[in-house]
Amino acid sequence: MCPVSGHHAHPQSRRRRRTGHPYLDDPPGVLAFAHRGGAFHPGLEGLENTMAAFRHAVELGYAYLETDVHATRDGVLLAFHDTVLDRVTDSAGEIAALTHDEVREALVDGRESVPTLAELFDAFPETRFNLDLKAAGAVDLLARFIEDRDAHDRVLVGSFRRAHLTRFRRLTGGRVATSASPAEVAVFVLSPSGRLADLLTGRRVSALQVPHRRGRLRVVGPGLVRRAHAAGKHVHVWTVDDADEMRELIARGVDGLMTDRTDILKAVLVADGHWED
Repeated sequence: MCPVSGHHAHPQSRRRRRTGHPYLDDPPGVLAFAHRGGAFHPGLEGLENTMAAFRHAVELGYAYLETDVHATRDGVLLAFHDTVLDRVTDSAGEIAALTHDEVREALVDGRESVPTLAELFDAFPETRFNLDLKAAGAVDLLARFIEDRDAHDRVLVGSFRRAHLTRFRRLTGGRVATSASPAEVAVFVLSPSGRLADLLTGRRVSALQVPHRRGRLRVVGPGLVRRAHAAGKHVHVWTVDDADEMRELIARGVDGLMTDRTDILKAVLVADGHWED
């Protein structure tokens, strides 16, 4: 059993690849990530990245929660996807230009406040987090937050912005698992071998977190999985909500699945005998 409480996917036939980070190395089997807390679980639509969504995922047995990270004008880290409040709350405005007190007045779907990262860490002390750095202002704050809480083994951090990821890695000195930037993913896609790709990316990548497909292009083919594993890297696929696609990717050997439909992923893993207490 993983030292993190809750459930995880546990295919007996899998051998865990060693990355040097307990976040990835401790649990056997496929990691099951609740994307934004399980944004499209029936009854949770409209409540993405809220305490209600995350609590529901934890109660289902998810030990890994995915969220995005922004920072307010006064330096408070928030679990929120967009740069502005407009899409999912009853308020408007750019998060980076607002104070936390101003953001706290906004309600997601008219009923849930935007949680701070500290609130999530305090509410679910045994849970691990996959964090997507969305804002430049959050980079230094997140590095300090992790250091202050000695939470290096509780997080995996990624970003679509290479500059954010480069700075975060420098600030944390390799103590925190990080996923590949888009440019680093491209190296693994195009390189003839995983070890060469690892060398070209400076051995800084712990996991490739990628979509199954981009349009007609299949990103997560057997070759990519093989190269990643040869270099000791995980492959996590987002955001997978279809049961057949989940089974296809598990059979291909991926190490983790992110889903908005936490009910479907759990049902697939339970039915296949890959989910244990």
